[in-house]
Amino acid sequence: MSNLFVTLKKVGLNTFFFLLIGVIFLAKLYPEWGTADSPIPLKPITGVGISVIFFFYGVKLNPRKLLQDLSNWKLHLLVQGTTFLIFPLLVLVLYAIWGDQNSYIWLGTFYLAALPSTVSSSVVMVSMARGNMPAAIFNASISSMVGIFITPIWMELLLPATAIGFDLTDTFIKLSLQVLLPLIVGLFVHQYLSAWVGRHGKALKNLDQTIILLIVFTAFAESFAEKMFDGKTAGELITLGGLMLLFFLVMMLLMDFLAKSMKFNDADRITVLFCGSKKSLVQGAVMGRVMFPDPVIFGVILLPLMMYHALQLIFGSAIAQRIGEKMKNTI
Repeated sequence: MSNLFVTLKKVGLNTFFFLLIGVIFLAKLYPEWGTADSPIPLKPITGVGISVIFFFYGVKLNPRKLLQDLSNWKLHLLVQGTTFLIFPLLVLVLYAIWGDQNSYIWLGTFYLAALPSTVSSSVVMVSMARGNMPAAIFNASISSMVGIFITPIWMELLLPATAIGFDLTDTFIKLSLQVLLPLIVGLFVHQYLSAWVGRHGKALKNLDQTIILLIVFTAFAESFAEKMFDGKTAGELITLGGLMLLFFLVMMLLMDFLAKSMKFNDADRITVLFCGSKKSLVQGAVMGRVMFPDPVIFGVILLPLMMYHALQLIFGSAIAQRIGEKMKNTI
């Protein structure tokens, strides 16, 4: 049991996870603190915080190492194709069959499908399962940068059919200034600040998590204040959680099938499995804060992503641990 707790902590199911749950309850109890009338200017604070997060993310990336990892192009194409094509196309098919154009839960599910992969948990799970670590780091990093462009384009395709107005040009401008520009600046100063960032990694991680908690709190506070969750029963939420788990497991099985079909070795197959099936709560929160300026709607849109995030950590870590043990025994 202790090993399981250690494993879950490694992939992110730790204090931060429970704080995420806590801020949702806090938003339910005190929604007025997260609305536009709050005495604390949380919206400007989170806006600056988003830029800070991506600046330091850029500093952590090593441009030379990214270029060196380009050679395994079949693996990279499969991971990125899964993340940005297969995921959203599958949801679009399901949406066309069963979707409700006025349902923000469906919109949130599509938003989750269009997001980039995680960085830290993907890499950690590939490591646990004894996969191709350089390829995992490359794909997780590239996915985060590519997502700045591809995610808004996917949302533009679906949003005109919904009740939300969406200006793609305005979104690109905002994301470029608030996300892409700080990331590029961070890349350029990597050689000067990477050592400093390494020494202060814990403090910067706490800063990142604080900003995410503020974004989640304000989004859910506005939704609770406007009674967006009224009428949602516990059964409906449990059903949504079950569907998110099914979605995750189906994608993992599909990744495994595709990797085997392309005759990847075990290490590369593991990388595809864990990098291709993950979705980033961090980027979903910070990009969504820009793409969905109405925090009332954004709180509901975040719900599928938060459920998927928790489930991918719990079940992904268990699967990674099992594969890792199997790989160890075959060596």
